[in-house]
This record gives sequence, structure tokens and C-alpha cells, in this order.
Amino acid sequence: MSAAIEFNNVSKQYRLGLVSTGTLSHDLQRFWAVNIRGKEDPYLKIGEENDRATKGNSEYVWALRDIDFKVEQGDVVGIIGKNGAGKSTLLKLLSKVTAPTLGTICARGRIASLLEVGTGFHPEMTGRENIYLNGAIMGMTKSEIKRKLDEIVDFSGCERYLDTPVKRYSSGMTVRLGFAVAAHLDPEILVVDEVLAVGDAEFQKKAIGKMQDISQGTGRTVLFVSHNMASIGTLCKSCVILENGRVKFIGETEPAIELYRQSNAVDLDRVFDFDSEERRKMRVRFSDFFITDEHGMVKDAYFFEDKLKFTFKVKSEDAMSVAMRIAVFDVNEVRVMAFDSADVGSFLKIERGETTIEVNMLDQLNIKPGIYKVNISLRQGTTVMDHIVGVATFDIAERDFFGSGRFSAYDMAISLKHHQWTIK
Repeated sequence: MSAAIEFNNVSKQYRLGLVSTGTLSHDLQRFWAVNIRGKEDPYLKIGEENDRATKGNSEYVWALRDIDFKVEQGDVVGIIGKNGAGKSTLLKLLSKVTAPTLGTICARGRIASLLEVGTGFHPEMTGRENIYLNGAIMGMTKSEIKRKLDEIVDFSGCERYLDTPVKRYSSGMTVRLGFAVAAHLDPEILVVDEVLAVGDAEFQKKAIGKMQDISQGTGRTVLFVSHNMASIGTLCKSCVILENGRVKFIGETEPAIELYRQSNAVDLDRVFDFDSEERRKMRVRFSDFFITDEHGMVKDAYFFEDKLKFTFKVKSEDAMSVAMRIAVFDVNEVRVMAFDSADVGSFLKIERGETTIEVNMLDQLNIKPGIYKVNISLRQGTTVMDHIVGVATFDIAERDFFGSGRFSAYDMAISLKHHQWTIK
């Protein structure tokens, strides 16, 4: 059986800030050298790796470099990687939104793509009209669209707004309708970018179920880009990890997710400087934060029945009322719990100088094993005065309590690896 998709040494080069080479004379020189004289493209000899976090020395970057892998018919393949790794560029090449600079792509069968919210939609047209327009763009006949219209509308959940212009839709409604059309096209290949993150939890569940039906029920091929590792783990048989435009890993989903998590794990030894020169200029700011048990003791391990205490220190130039928020995220950047003083009607009065505030966790710990990070924020009204991402991290690990007479899924030990500073 031949592969449904083949990437053969595919590369894509861009010039930063400009279209093509930037000038007509350069474009003509390039065309003359490559297409008329048959020489090697001189622009392919230059360019740097696509690392968005560093300042380069060249105007040319390789968004993708030497991509070479196959996807078999009926496979569901996850494409994962950090922002800027080249995931969306890869899907755009496959969907023929743009062409590769080097290499070839072979796709066998009709492709349905959902790369951006509202792809192929006209804002002035109604939802119904856009279903016909989008379906026609994707290759469906009018009779085919008409036959599937009720099913598409029912799946999207937008029936009430079907005859309303799409410009009135929220981003979530737009992506619902777009995915519904793409999924009911019955494509041989379905290409889905991170757009599902715009939808709510109920729609994401429906969308993942639909993609499973497409792949398992009819043997269609799915390429799925997402930062949600739970969705990747549920849906995908294998994964491709991209890093700076190159393939870092190709293989089964479980080891791919583990490798991705390790490469994105929170640095437990990272030191946050509460008293940096930049922060000292702030009118209101956090000056310290640490985690203890409910009795104020710092421990190496906390059990599931323990109740944690979060202690803040805040420095302010003036007395004022503020609200504070604590949010805990897993390694996939999914929030697992949050506490906000405004939710319980508590606006905290801080004094001029330094104020200590304690927040006691009233509920028992009930989160699965893994690495978690804590974000904290401080606001006055709707204005955010200070916000720190990853101020503390902790690792939850399962633990069997031998001799305790009981063992359940909630018997966990939490090993807190936090950073604690003393203001001098």
C-alpha cells in the first residue's frame, strides 16, 4: 500500500519582512538564473535556522529544513512542537496554500484543511451561504452539500444563526462551522491546525470524536496540530516533533509526548529575582512568595489530605485595595486549579510598605501525578499591577502507603520544589 502523504526533503525559506526577494531586479535575476540558465538558486545558499528567540545575522530563514517522512493511509499523526517550530508552515505546504522552496510533497486523495479560524469564509455572507461556498472550495458538489447540510448544521450547533452574516459570529462559532464543513467533506486527508483550541470543551470533544470516526471508521488520514497533549494522546497513533524547522523525532505517540514534555519542562532550579532593578520601579509588586502546609511548615512531601498555605509578600508605595489570583498549570499549560480573592468577595487591603498575605487551601489536594507550576497575579480593579509566571513549581508523584491499611488513587505524595527568597 502506498503512503497517503510523502514529504521528500522538503524545505521552505522566507525573507524576513519582505515578500519574495524584496525587489523586482532580484526577482528577475533569480528567475533568469534558475529558470532560463538552469543554475542553482543563489538564495538557497544563504539563510539561518528558524529560531524565533534569537537575533540572527541573515534576512533569510528556513521555516522548514529537510523534512522527510511518510504518513500511511488511515493513520492519525500528531504534529507537535513549540510556537514557531514550523507546524503550521508544514500544513500550509501540504494544503498548497504555499509551495515548498525545495523538495516535493505527494498527497494521494482529496484534502480538507482547517488551518485558521474562518478559513474560506466571507464575513458578509450568512452561515448557510458560507457552507455552500466553503464546500465548493473544498471540492464538494452542490447536491452533495445539500444532502449533508442538516448534518453539518447539527454538528456545528449554530442552527439559530445559520442565516446571520458570519461577521456577527464569535471566533468559536466560526471555527465550529468551519470544522463541520471540513469534517463532512469525507476527505481522504483531513488537516487540522490548532484552531480547535478556540472552541469550548464540548465542541473539542465532538471534534476529536469526529476525527476518530473519520480515521477508524473510514480509513481516512488525519494530520493534527495541537499543544494539548491530552488530545494528542487520545487521538494520534504516532507523532512528529518539529524543532526550529527540523524533524526532531518521529515515532509512537507516548514516547513523543514524553520527549516533548521533557524539552518543555519547567526548570526547577530557575531563580526568580523579586528585587530586580526593573521590579523596584513598580508602584506595587510581589516581593516574596512561598508554599507551606496549613501550620506554616515547609516540607519535602505533602500527602493528599494536607491543605496547603500560599504566602505572599507585597510591596506598595500607597495603601490600596487589591485582588490576588493563584493559578496552577500542568506541563501542557492546562490550568488544573485557580484561586481568586475576588471570587469570594475578598478585596485585600494592603498598606504602604510591605504587607504579608496568607491564603489557606481549604480543600484536599486532588490532582494527578506530574509537574505543575504556579502563576500569581495582583490587580487593582481591572488593571493588572503585577503578574509572575512560574513563581513556584512542584512535582506530584504516586506513593503506595504500605501498612496503612488502605490505598487509593488519591494516595499521593507531593514533593514541593519551590523557590524562597528573603528580601534584604
